Amino acid sequence: MSLFPTNSEENLLPYDGTVNYYGKVIDKKMADHYLDKLLNDIEWKNDEAVIFGKHIITKRKVAWYADAGFSYTYSNTTKTALPWTKELLELKTMVEKLTGIKYNSCLLNLYHDGDEGMAWHSDDEKALGKNSSIASWSFGAERRFAFKHKKSAEKVSLILEHGSLLVMKDTTQTFWLHRLPKSTKVTHPRVNLTFRTMVI
Repeated sequence: MSLFPTNSEENLLPYDGTVNYYGKVIDKKMADHYLDKLLNDIEWKNDEAVIFGKHIITKRKVAWYADAGFSYTYSNTTKTALPWTKELLELKTMVEKLTGIKYNSCLLNLYHDGDEGMAWHSDDEKALGKNSSIASWSFGAERRFAFKHKKSAEKVSLILEHGSLLVMKDTTQTFWLHRLPKSTKVTHPRVNLTFRTMVI
C-alpha cells in the first residue's frame, strides 16, 4: 500500500464545521488502477429523485454499497445496498486507517464529464446520524468542489485531485451546503466515493 504522507490538520472551513483535505493519498499508478476497476466493475445506475412530485432521472450514475441489510433514502427515493467489492473494501480499509473512523457504507457517483454536477445540498439525512463523518475519495478528472454557509452565504472552494481524499465532519452538514459545479473544460469522467456510517 503506497500512501502519501498528508497534512490534513488544517480546517478549510472558517467556522461551524470541519473539512480536512488530505490531498493525493495514493500515487497515480494506484489511483489509475482503482479508477479503471470502479468504472468497469461497479453496478452503475442513473440516479433518480422525486422533486416537487416530479420523477427525475439524472445523467449522473450512482451505486450504493454497504454492510448487509442497509438501505438509504434521499431525494424521496430508496436504494438497497449491494455487497462490497474487493476494491471497495480495500479503499474502505485505507480510508479508515487515514481517518481513524469506521465506515459501514459507500455511495458512489459517476460524473461522465463536466456537463454533469451536483447542486447545493447537505448530507443530513437521519440515517447518517448527527455530526457524522463523510470521507469523500476522488478518482479521475479534477473538479472544483464548493461549500456555502447556510446563513452567511460565505463560500469556500478547492480542486479535488485524482486520488485525493476530503473529509467532512462535526457540524459541517448542519451549517454548510456543498456542490460540484459543472464545467465545460472537463471532458473526462470522475468517480467519487463517499464513505458513510449509517446508524439505523
